[in-house]
Amino acid sequence: MANILVLLASGAEGHAEPAVLGLDSYQWVALAMLVLVAVFVWKKVPGLITGGLDAKIAEIRKALDEAKSLRAEAEALRAEYAAKISGAEKDAEAMLAGAREEADAILAKAEADSKVMVARRQRMAEDKITAAERAAVAEVKARAVTAAAAASRKLIAERHDKKADKKLADEVISSL
Repeated sequence: MANILVLLASGAEGHAEPAVLGLDSYQWVALAMLVLVAVFVWKKVPGLITGGLDAKIAEIRKALDEAKSLRAEAEALRAEYAAKISGAEKDAEAMLAGAREEADAILAKAEADSKVMVARRQRMAEDKITAAERAAVAEVKARAVTAAAAASRKLIAERHDKKADKKLADEVISSL
């Protein structure tokens, strides 16, 4: 305070700086900073700050490592499923090829079976026609025999009399 009074009494025209205990304001600020730094060092604040920052860095590194491992797992799964899809496509192509081969085999068998069936039915039809021809020929022969027998009877009845019968009977007896 004495400095304040001295400055006021001298009537200096300049700006008066407050001074306490003989220290100017910039000295008080420097002293306060020194005390603050001493408290920080004494309370180990920088260690706490760096420790907190180190812990945060460790958490971030852990999260990054976890993210890297998750990404690696995701890439492995992606590769696995890509391989499965590729395998499934190959299996589908193989199934399709097998189905086509099977369909071709079934078609070929059906064609062969139909040819055999057509040939068998043709044989059956030919056999029926042959049987019908035989039956018709047999019927014509039977009618011819019947007609011939009837004609023979009629002719014999018309041309044969008792004399011819006797002569015929004598020939049969003599031939025995």
